[in-house]
Amino acid sequence: MLKLGEKGAIPQRDKETYAIAPHIPCGLVTPEILRKLADVAEKYKVQAMKITSATRIAIVGLKEDDIDAVWKELDMAPGAAVGLCVRSIRACPGNTFCKMGQQDALGLGMKLDAQYHGLDLPGKFKMAVSGCHINCAESWVRDVGLFGKPKGWTLVIGGNVGMNPRIAQELAADLSDEQALDKISQVVSYYKENAQKGERLGKMIDRAGFDVVKAALL
Repeated sequence: MLKLGEKGAIPQRDKETYAIAPHIPCGLVTPEILRKLADVAEKYKVQAMKITSATRIAIVGLKEDDIDAVWKELDMAPGAAVGLCVRSIRACPGNTFCKMGQQDALGLGMKLDAQYHGLDLPGKFKMAVSGCHINCAESWVRDVGLFGKPKGWTLVIGGNVGMNPRIAQELAADLSDEQALDKISQVVSYYKENAQKGERLGKMIDRAGFDVVKAALL
């Protein structure tokens, strides 16, 4: 039998109920998904539905005995909301919809989500893809961030928010989609091999030195 954490159930403040956050890659939903979520919320009389910072829709206030049934009715995968792994990838509309978009943020974000979401790593790991330099997906404060320019992607690494926020540093620029994916694969592998348990990429960079990390990756 799966433990509650393995079911994506997050204990709430009242210590009696739980929240779940189904995985919604890059925040793209369909009317069918929204109907499922709404129907479950009404049926199980949840306390709230909350759009999270990772563009999931959390269902808050579930009883423990209802969690299995809710997942069965939703027929959706749990999101990697906690743990030492790659969390949901954030992506803006990019040039698919936004007039400011320079690159296909949604397309590349979906590829990253399919490849990395939930991957176990030494620490929690966040990625974001912004279609232009405005950085609506907040790429500068993610472990791996991309933002589009006319000539391609700029890749920044080591950013994070929290108690000790850190702005990412530029690793490479003018990358094609394929080059960006290859470089991110190198970053993830290097981090996996060199980070200490629980250490974010930014802290690893500060410990090792950005010039050392950059030289290893370039």
